[in-house]
Amino acid sequence: MPVATSVADATNQLVDLQNLRTRIHRLKLEGEELAKFGPAKPIDQQGIDEYTDQAKQKGRHYQQDPTGRRTGEGPDPAAAKTLMKTLDDAERLAHKDQVGRKVLLTKAALEEAIDNVRGAVMIAFPQGLPECDLVRQALEGTEELAGTSHANDELDPSTATLWFAGKQLLPKNQLSHHLGRHEKTKAVIKLQQAGQGAPVREAPVDAETQKAMMAFYHKKQEEQKKLAENEDDDYTNSAWANPKALKHHFSGVGGVRIR
Repeated sequence: MPVATSVADATNQLVDLQNLRTRIHRLKLEGEELAKFGPAKPIDQQGIDEYTDQAKQKGRHYQQDPTGRRTGEGPDPAAAKTLMKTLDDAERLAHKDQVGRKVLLTKAALEEAIDNVRGAVMIAFPQGLPECDLVRQALEGTEELAGTSHANDELDPSTATLWFAGKQLLPKNQLSHHLGRHEKTKAVIKLQQAGQGAPVREAPVDAETQKAMMAFYHKKQEEQKKLAENEDDDYTNSAWANPKALKHHFSGVGGVRIR
């Protein structure tokens, strides 16, 4: 992103990317359920099938939804496999690990991934999905997230703020005002909703590195403990403790043992 970009424009672009990423994540969660248990039931008909009063006709690929939210009428296994692969590809594209791989994330790429999921859903369910299905709502952008566990997923561009090095970037400024004029500057910027204050600072090391460090220090402590408990002089039999080791090395009699 050019440093001449205004903070307000940068915020809008980053909010769009973040909202598309969280949208793909929700699609992945609900899409997996769709591939296994079929379309969603209307809210007033939800319930586990075996405990309902009315007899249910079961199709070839019926698989009961243990939560009772879906009909159990899954798609053809081949279509389900295609749908799952498309969802995995979309999730992989939107994953934060792409930063470590230096893969540029664009709005067009994310929208294309959502379109691919839409195509896979149409193949699996050519008759379409009911309006109450969360997958359809995510594809059409008509989700009602208020009151759900995803209520904080969506960011509002008008209230979102950018933070860098513990300071808020002012919308009226250009990025160069806060980051400098060098176009190749790398900056880790965080998105926050207005009123949330500065974001929590990241840990100096990641979780995997911290585990490796803890394992290393634990191993060293165990070694030191064993050395402290060992008061014998058996180390004198070691090759490195032999005062004549250098002489034996040059005379060629280092391997001779007397019994």
